[in-house]
Amino acid sequence: MNILVGNAPCSWGSLEFEGLAAEPIGFARMLDELGGTGYTGTELGDWGYMPTDPDLLAIALVDRGLTLTGAFVPVALADPAAHADGEAVAVRTATLLEAAATRLDQRVAPYLVLADNNGTIPLRTQNAGRVTPAMGLTSEQMDTFASGASQIAEAVLRATGLRTVFHHHCAGYIETESEIAQLLARTDPSVLGLVFDTGHFAFGAGSCQGIVAALNRFADRIWYMHFKDCDPQVMARAHAEEWDYFGAVRNGVFCELGKGCVDFAAVYGWLQRRRYSGYITVEQDVLPGMGMPFESALRNREYLQSIGL
Repeated sequence: MNILVGNAPCSWGSLEFEGLAAEPIGFARMLDELGGTGYTGTELGDWGYMPTDPDLLAIALVDRGLTLTGAFVPVALADPAAHADGEAVAVRTATLLEAAATRLDQRVAPYLVLADNNGTIPLRTQNAGRVTPAMGLTSEQMDTFASGASQIAEAVLRATGLRTVFHHHCAGYIETESEIAQLLARTDPSVLGLVFDTGHFAFGAGSCQGIVAALNRFADRIWYMHFKDCDPQVMARAHAEEWDYFGAVRNGVFCELGKGCVDFAAVYGWLQRRRYSGYITVEQDVLPGMGMPFESALRNREYLQSIGL
């Protein structure tokens, strides 16, 4: 199996954050445009964005020749009271993924993509991209966070056989390289992997310079990849003007691939040397009503083709 390229509903304005203005593009049009721009896989998007009946979901995908690659599930893992409900939501989501993937007879199993409930913690949302250790979890709180992630990953594996990857993400408690390392050190490498997101890593670090070094550091835990670029000029403005996370996104901090500072050729080379097999998913977070997703997705796909992907 080689490296395959997918995209996700967030590139069409369907994000997990509540209270956003404008209606996102419907799933049928999104899938048509995703397939029409050369991608072969898609993530699920928010629960209810695509059909939640596995037969209907499989039909929607097979009619377009698409594979289901994963589903994003945010849980407030720092709060132990949220763990049980988070587990229920994750298992429900993974059950849909597994059932639809079975109907599609996929060669590549989808992942449950677990994350913090990003964008809900005022201090972290306001300081995304410039957090300090003092804004982070204590050691005891990180233990609680990791315990919740492990509990959910184990439940998903038991119920569906699917594996869980954790998504480090700006505006949540696992944003910086140090925070990623702390979480991974507290979790079982056979149970919880990492989805490495190039754009979120760059924005969280304030620079694209350390991406390959971080890939090397976390190599044994990286099961899945998100390709996202980061505009260094917008990032610098976000830092200087102290924008919150949503302000940075609204101003285009996650730009089209090849227009920011992420060296995707170097990342692709790293994946080849590691014999990475399966999907990488392009994500270009846009708020509903921003930009022209079809044209942007096409340019992103053409860029990846230009570097051999």
